[in-house]
Formats: sequence, structure tokens, C-alpha cells
Amino acid sequence: MSEGRSAPRIAVILPCYNEEAAIGQTVAGFRSALPGAAIYVYDNNSKDRTVDYARAAGAIVRSERMQGKGNVVRRMFADVDADIYVMADGDATYDAGAAPALVARLIDGNLDMVVGARRSEVELAYRRGHRLGNRMLTGMLAQLFGRSFSDILSGYRVFSRRFVKSFPILSAGFEIETEISVHALELRMPVAEIETEYGARPEGSTSKLSTYRDGWRILNTILNLYRIERPVLFFGNIGLVLLILALLLAIPLIATYAHTGLVPRQPTAILITGLTILAFLSFFSGLILDTVTRGRREMRRLAYLALPPPGEG
Repeated sequence: MSEGRSAPRIAVILPCYNEEAAIGQTVAGFRSALPGAAIYVYDNNSKDRTVDYARAAGAIVRSERMQGKGNVVRRMFADVDADIYVMADGDATYDAGAAPALVARLIDGNLDMVVGARRSEVELAYRRGHRLGNRMLTGMLAQLFGRSFSDILSGYRVFSRRFVKSFPILSAGFEIETEISVHALELRMPVAEIETEYGARPEGSTSKLSTYRDGWRILNTILNLYRIERPVLFFGNIGLVLLILALLLAIPLIATYAHTGLVPRQPTAILITGLTILAFLSFFSGLILDTVTRGRREMRRLAYLALPPPGEG
């Protein structure tokens, strides 16, 4: 850090729901790794003593009544004022000791996000099906958006202030990590990944994830974001399918008309006409929505550029 430049303000933000068995250990780990950071625990209607243990560990405790991790992250990003944000879960599965390296990578590279890509040799660290599901969703994101991260579902991330304050969060639940990844990819932000250790939960702590329900919600989020951010391709593909179907139905009618000069199956002809109209409506809807999307993207980019990069604010 150059002479005369003050140290960046670092905030550790931890969304929590029923984590009394792990929150004290999590706060202590980040307090040791980042002694100068302010540590915030945002409780999301816990039924146990999460709040008491977090306060006892020295964290600043706040609450968000709208249930869901996305709602909590939205509130944290809105309320907390810092130069660098370190986000992790309150279940003590992420390696707090890796935080200084993640922060240093962000500052040294003038990056907007560094993802702590999970590496674990402990099978119990993952719920059944989560490894495969993560790989499938990561590959799908790469196919849809051209590039991706190796671990899009990691909850261990470091952000710049301009990332946090330019991010209009729409998600309500665990699909928030996917939305964060897409936001970075769409605005072509400078980002990086660093492998970090990922461990099993402490005894008495249980996961709130549902393999199939949350996997479906994440998949649905990717498809919705693809529809919103890539409308020409999304609606163009729908229009192409409708047009191909119309042409396949039309081939027998065209052949019959060429031989007899008659159109014997009028309902099929009407169906072909309707499919063709819908195909072209889909094409033009994609073009119109692409103009809207470009405008929205430009507004987000301007909000992002209005804030200085890490280490220069």
C-alpha cells in the first residue's frame, strides 16, 4: 500500500439461520484472520441462540425478517458500508484463514470479485448430489454465457465496493450465488478464483439446503437470467423451433397442392399459419427486448463506474 493511503475498510458479512453450533467459531476465525475488519452477522429468523453466540463472539448482529439467503444478502449489501466485503456462511465450513489471501488478490489485481473455490477431501462436507449438481450447473452457465467459474455455488467471496453497490439483487433464496456470478460475467468485471479448503459442519450444525428443491431453483434462475440477458438467443431459438415445426407440417400440404391445386387439410393449414406468425413474433420480441436489456446493462455499468476500484477510494 502506498504511503499516505489509508487501509481499506473491510467488512465480513455472515448470513445466518440456526447456526448456534458454528457461529462463534466462524466469527472467531475471521476475527483472527482479519483483526481490523468489522464482522457483521445477519440473523434470518433463527429459532436457536445464534444471536446470543454471535454477540458473545464480538460480532455486530443485525436481523432480516424476510426468509431466504438472497433477502439477507440484499439487506447486507444495502446496509453495510465498507471498501471490501468478505462474505461467507456462518457454518464454519469455509476456511477463514484464507481471507487475507483473497483480500490481497482483490486489491493487488484491482479486481471486483474473488471467489473462494471450494476444495475438500471430506465427503461429508457436501450433501448427496451436490458435487454433480454444481458441475452440471457450472457447465450450463458456461454454455449459456460463454464463460464461467469453476464453483459458481461457492458462498465464500470477496467483493469490491463498486460490485456491491451496483448489484440489484433479485433472488430470494440460495440461488443468490448464481445471480452474483451472472452479474459479474454480464458486466465483464475483472474477477478471479482461489482454491480454499472446505470442511464438514461442526457437530450439531445441519445444512439448510435441499438438493433437489434448491437445485431446481438455481436451474430456473439460470434460465430466467438467460431469458433476461440473452433475449435474442432465447426467443430466437423458440421462434426457430416453431418455424421448423411449421415447415415440417407444410411439406405434405405443399406437395398435395403442387399435384392437385387443392388444400384438403384446412385445419393443418391454419395451424401452420399460426405457428409461422408466432415464430416471427418470437423473433421480433427478442430483438425488442435486446434493446431494453442493453439499456439496463448500460445503467448498471454506469452505476458500477461511478465508484472507484479497490484501494483507490
